[in-house]
Amino acid sequence: YRIDYLSAHIAEMKKAVVEDGVDLMGYTPWGCIDLVSAGTGEMKKRYGFIYVDKDNEGNGTLARSRKKSFAWYQQVIASNGENLS
Repeated sequence: YRIDYLSAHIAEMKKAVVEDGVDLMGYTPWGCIDLVSAGTGEMKKRYGFIYVDKDNEGNGTLARSRKKSFAWYQQVIASNGENLS
């Protein structure tokens, strides 16, 4: 779902630039790695491009691994947002 979500946002930004003349400086996702919710301390919302092995109870190795969205976002950056597939 992360790739679809980000792809839709980037496509809308492109429309704003091309169709409406918006002067867009850049785009920054929420975070690069999964992070602990400041409000609840939970790990269930995983917004990052890198998975962190930790659950809501604090169990896990804290090992990190790249998600599919990691490679996808690399190619988005390399293509300056032209390749969203």
